[in-house]
Amino acid sequence: KKTTQPAEERSIAGGASFSGMTDTEDKKSVKSNITKLTEELHKLRNVDAYDDPDQPLSSEAKNTTIQQAPCNIRQRRILRGHFGKIYAMYWANDGVGLVSASQDGKLIIWNAFTTNKIHAIPLRSSWVMTCAYSPSSKFVACGGLDNLCSIFAVPETGKETTKQKVYCELAQHEGYLSCCRFIDDQKIITSSGDSSCILWNVEQRSPECQFNDHTGDVMSVSIMKDSGLFVSGSCDSLAKLWDYRAKKACVMTFPGHESDINSVDFFPDGQAFATASDDSTCRLFDIRAYRQLQKYANEKILCGITSVAFSKSGRQLFAGYDDYNCYVWDTISGLNIQQLTGHENRVSCLGVQSNGQALCTGGWDTLLRIWAV
Repeated sequence: KKTTQPAEERSIAGGASFSGMTDTEDKKSVKSNITKLTEELHKLRNVDAYDDPDQPLSSEAKNTTIQQAPCNIRQRRILRGHFGKIYAMYWANDGVGLVSASQDGKLIIWNAFTTNKIHAIPLRSSWVMTCAYSPSSKFVACGGLDNLCSIFAVPETGKETTKQKVYCELAQHEGYLSCCRFIDDQKIITSSGDSSCILWNVEQRSPECQFNDHTGDVMSVSIMKDSGLFVSGSCDSLAKLWDYRAKKACVMTFPGHESDINSVDFFPDGQAFATASDDSTCRLFDIRAYRQLQKYANEKILCGITSVAFSKSGRQLFAGYDDYNCYVWDTISGLNIQQLTGHENRVSCLGVQSNGQALCTGGWDTLLRIWAV
């Protein structure tokens, strides 16, 4: 008995879709739509204008009566004690303590006010690249070329630390550890040269989620705990925004830089963030506008930037450079308002005190310098 095949089935059997197009034509149409939407998004975000002299914030500052941010910062303290290049530092939440990591193989916990060394924690690997304080100041973490995130319990004042044991070691990354930042005492986010970031459960010593969208070494992360977001900067010249609570792919991607991004830092209100790059520029990206708002650069400054941090108000942006200087930028106008000199080698790290009253810079000259008004 001869049966008649429905028209829809005949078209599918013949290699065509319900719309009458073949699979190849359908794929071409989808690709064409993606290309058009990408170009439209590119125009809306005005990416081609990211290097123009007149940035949105600069234009707004010229059209209003906004005054330039006053800046008269001076060096107030020098912390001496490391015997190797300092690669990282981080303030404790109490605004007095800070931890620094050096390639002399030690983590040193300081009293920044008295300049006294409180604890010196010897490390198994001297090739350390990052360090961080937990919010409660009960733990410090570090990592580097050993591919591990090592967490130490901060000893009680007066206790001997020569045989300080590691509280835990977090092993999962396949490349060097470039940055680590605590969310709380039981959760920490790390970034690595294996192009990934990992959210860890410290108590269980295990990863909760791995974030893999970057295509180059991830050099820095910054966390905004109130919103559950973190931003990462990578050698693929992109900054990416993630929601660590949802534990999914990146929320937003921000292009603009022409070289490796070495450092990122959230604006105090969490609605924007700054990046620092080897292309000699810092840039300000707004999350709500999903675009770049300001570019911080000078024709006479042609070296890479290692680190970046906002002042407490967000009106000033501090950046550490390979030319041994720290430059202060007016966030709105984009102008360089002060140059902090003193280091005799690369400024490798910096951070602003939690109450905003002091800035600390660390350099390859083995010194930490405290700056304040």
